Amino acid sequence: MKKGIMIASNEEKLFTETGQKIKGAEQGQLFGKACFKINGKAFICFFQQCMVFKLTGKEHTEALSLDGAQLFDPSGKDRPMKEWVQVPFDYKVKWLPFAKAAYNYVK
Repeated sequence: MKKGIMIASNEEKLFTETGQKIKGAEQGQLFGKACFKINGKAFICFFQQCMVFKLTGKEHTEALSLDGAQLFDPSGKDRPMKEWVQVPFDYKVKWLPFAKAAYNYVK
């Protein structure tokens, strides 16, 4: 690896590819983390090698029930964001469906 060149992890690559599959989504930042937004509002972000989704209803319940999933706590001070669920890479096949659900919730 050349000095100063960052190589994206498989997790980060999939996050970016997933966001790019959502029509109208724009890349941005949320609390200094990579995210995708629709109409200026974040609906997915990348944190600790996981994808984080703003969800509600059955999708929120399903995502939170996955082993290793948790509410998103970007500060690390036990102040999780209630609508945001952090989903591990182990469930990468669910990332796109959850991203679409998050998009539909936020738009």
